Amino acid sequence: MSYGGGDKCDGCSKTVYSAEEVRSEGRRFHKRCFICSVCHKSLDSTTVASHNDDLFCKSCYGKQFGPKGYGYGVGAGVLSMDKAESYGVTHEEPRPRSTNSPNPTQQASRYGGADKCARCGKSVYANEKVIAAGSSWHKNSCFSCASCGKGLESTTLNDKDGQIYCKGCYGKEFGPKGYGYGGGAGALTNTQ
Repeated sequence: MSYGGGDKCDGCSKTVYSAEEVRSEGRRFHKRCFICSVCHKSLDSTTVASHNDDLFCKSCYGKQFGPKGYGYGVGAGVLSMDKAESYGVTHEEPRPRSTNSPNPTQQASRYGGADKCARCGKSVYANEKVIAAGSSWHKNSCFSCASCGKGLESTTLNDKDGQIYCKGCYGKEFGPKGYGYGGGAGALTNTQ
């Protein structure tokens, strides 16, 4: 133990006290200094991996030092830790990824946004979201029959062309027509 307050952090070389100390492989860190050296994500005992005194999250460690080759997301035929330069393989820089995401739900969850309600078009957050007919809906205001406005549940709805209906309205709008189905001869209809 050194004089002057306590042991030194292996990340920033400042004094680290026991209340804020994290230990890994005999080394001491501040909680804020216990981060991946590549992506700078916070680490804990289940996500840390080290190599030559550098700390990595498991994902970055695998990308840096894991196996490469066919089946590991690199090229075909080379299953080793080297980059295959001895075989005449040259590596291209990865192309920048498109910002146009085909799945807006993934994009929204990744950047803190929210899905859009199929009825009103406003943001739907997790505590008020119901998913039906492949879309997100506000549970209390928009998750209702498109014809009569009656509130719906997952067991009492039918969908058609992106809209949701109660079973009764769905049957009237899109069900079979004719004698015996409530729309043919003998049915009481109000015509004016």
